[in-house]
Amino acid sequence: MENETILTYIESLLPEQDASIKKMEEYAEQNVVPIMEKTGIEVLISLLVLKQPRKILEIGTAIGYSAIRMCRALPQAEIVTAERNAERYKQASQNITENGLSDRITALHGDALQLKEQIEEKGPYDVIFIDAAKGQYMRFFEMYEPMLSEGGCIITDNVLFKGLVANEEEDMSFHRRRRALLRKIRSYNEWLMSNPSYHTAIFPVGDGMAVSIKRGEQNE
Repeated sequence: MENETILTYIESLLPEQDASIKKMEEYAEQNVVPIMEKTGIEVLISLLVLKQPRKILEIGTAIGYSAIRMCRALPQAEIVTAERNAERYKQASQNITENGLSDRITALHGDALQLKEQIEEKGPYDVIFIDAAKGQYMRFFEMYEPMLSEGGCIITDNVLFKGLVANEEEDMSFHRRRRALLRKIRSYNEWLMSNPSYHTAIFPVGDGMAVSIKRGEQNE
């Protein structure tokens, strides 16, 4: 059975979203804004509902879609999210306000690699969700994992990059920058899976999701 057939079937089972969420999805599609795929966001929310985090750090706000979805699913949670693109940050702030979540979602404008002090002030975090520049994933992880609470987890989106990371031989039709990005994602995945401080599993949902659970001292 083809993957597209399975994906279409799964998406047909998903509950219909309200007008506010649909509006964001339509905006993202019309303006080519990368937001989480429908199956990916549902799996993410399910994981978070099981864990019930009180504080979440999101690297990569885009237009606020995933932060708003997470916040709605977790009534007790607070989210700190960072976005470097000025236009997307502006749209995210508007969406957060329109959804009445300004008191629970703190949106920061700037490169996450330069916002360490501001983000650290609001920590520690039970969950860190990385969904930004894929070439910087390892730097994001290493910079912010010290802010993770005991037993917390780090979730990284887009780790399969449309399945291209599974091709061992480089496709020379790709631009050099894309080939370099694929190598970085592969290296990140391999590094995650071999990191002794975390138990990591990669799930082929959405565009690939890695879930890294911080091991306790007794398991290290």
